[in-house]
Amino acid sequence: MTVARRRLLLSGVMAGLGATLPGGVLVPRRAQAQDPFSFGLTPVFLDSDIELLHELQTYLSEAMGREVSLIKRRTYQEITALLLSGELDAAWICGFPFVQHADRLALVAVPLYQKQPLYQSYLIVPSDRSVDSWEGLQGDIHAFSDPDSNSGYLVTATLLAQHDLTPAQFFSKTFFTYGHRNVIRAVGSGLAQSGSVDGYVWDVMSEREPDLVSRTRVLRRSELLGFPPIACLRNNHDSDGIATLTQALVAMASSDRGKKILGILQLDGFSVEPETTFAGIAQNYALVQLKGG
Repeated sequence: MTVARRRLLLSGVMAGLGATLPGGVLVPRRAQAQDPFSFGLTPVFLDSDIELLHELQTYLSEAMGREVSLIKRRTYQEITALLLSGELDAAWICGFPFVQHADRLALVAVPLYQKQPLYQSYLIVPSDRSVDSWEGLQGDIHAFSDPDSNSGYLVTATLLAQHDLTPAQFFSKTFFTYGHRNVIRAVGSGLAQSGSVDGYVWDVMSEREPDLVSRTRVLRRSELLGFPPIACLRNNHDSDGIATLTQALVAMASSDRGKKILGILQLDGFSVEPETTFAGIAQNYALVQLKGG
């Protein structure tokens, strides 16, 4: 092999590895630019339309000064598993998986809904059904949102556990719709006789899809509980990437694009909150575990 040929092959290998600084120092390709920041989204999201996702990705990328990749999955469990395995840098999850993995997860920021980092779970029934208390739902076909949803499962399971009951004992049949909007559709269409749903989603949908939501009514509102948060691995909480994400989220209400995103979501902003915000959910989880629900 000629000297020229050797130099050509070597230059190709070096190009694949990275750039060479003056003096022959090789800089690995990975160090030349940051990898995309991976941000997971679950069905806690009110909308999954292209405009919203584009605006969110663009805002975060610009505010963080690096590429942001949005990762969506159908269930809470899938996103939580990716977060726990380190395949996601952060994720918008639910308060229930947050307290389930409190030893490994830390808060990044919490959305503000109606000026508070709190929301409620609703028990809903068809609008024309004559029932006035949750006890009247015994024997129902009941729609839950997700087995790892606070508002779409845990709150109702807790209510029953407080009366020494489980969902399997109280309802004749239950099923998961894997989406709060789908719970509303199931109850509104008669597929389910009652359902457990995120009150924030029901309230916003009552304005956006009044024909659908008007087929249902709220039978019971829960106490206020921690709004589905943005979380990261606890051992990654002090990293530069998480600090930058926190700053971007808190500053969202101060930019035009951020205000547009918040307007679509009908949120007031994001704030940094103590983990005690989710103490109520943690207590509910402990009770349901104790009662075998």
